[in-house]
Amino acid sequence: MRAALLDNVTHRDLRLQTRLDAAWGDAVSAVPTVPAEFKQMQAHFPIVFQQSGDASRFQPVALLGLLESRSSFLGPRGWEAGHLPWALERQPLLVGRDGEGWVVHIDLDSPRLSLSEGAPLFLANGGQSPLLERRVSVLQALHEGMQTLPDFIDALLQYQLLEPMSLDIEQADGSVRRVAGYYVIDEERLAALPGTAVAALHEAGHWFAIAMAVASLARIPALLEREQRLALA
Repeated sequence: MRAALLDNVTHRDLRLQTRLDAAWGDAVSAVPTVPAEFKQMQAHFPIVFQQSGDASRFQPVALLGLLESRSSFLGPRGWEAGHLPWALERQPLLVGRDGEGWVVHIDLDSPRLSLSEGAPLFLANGGQSPLLERRVSVLQALHEGMQTLPDFIDALLQYQLLEPMSLDIEQADGSVRRVAGYYVIDEERLAALPGTAVAALHEAGHWFAIAMAVASLARIPALLEREQRLALA
């Protein structure tokens, strides 16, 4: 990776290829997400939590695959879900530091960048193209979500709302494969919370995201069915 501060002079001729490609590392089985994205995510992907070494201790991720270490939504005709996760859409933009604020960096080694193919990043007058404006807004949403994520995780841990997830999946050959290593919202403990705790989660702005994460788990059977269908294709 070769990160550089994005500007409309040095990078005025850069173009961005917007397609997703397994060769570019896009066929991942899980992508990080933030509570602000849960509403869009839950309609398409299960939202679970992975243990993390940073200050948040847990990172929410959207599952794009369960049985294989690849995405079930990246097909020969491109992306096959109604929502493109922000973690994929923001590429090849990165968050850079400028004192106490943040600036937009770009990975100049990204294979998505070209001088001849794709859509321009900048307009002829130096302004941002609609494509770049969208990518910057997605990057900003992700960055802001990561800043508030520790408070959300703290609330989940305070009320002991995370439990390990373990799935035993019977495969076509009759063997059973276990999927583990993730955490999910404990629905029984959530339902048993006293009114004061529910009110506190509402007041802090966490309740809606928790509800979206719980609702997303209904997508697990559809994800398994999709993977099994692709395996037989």
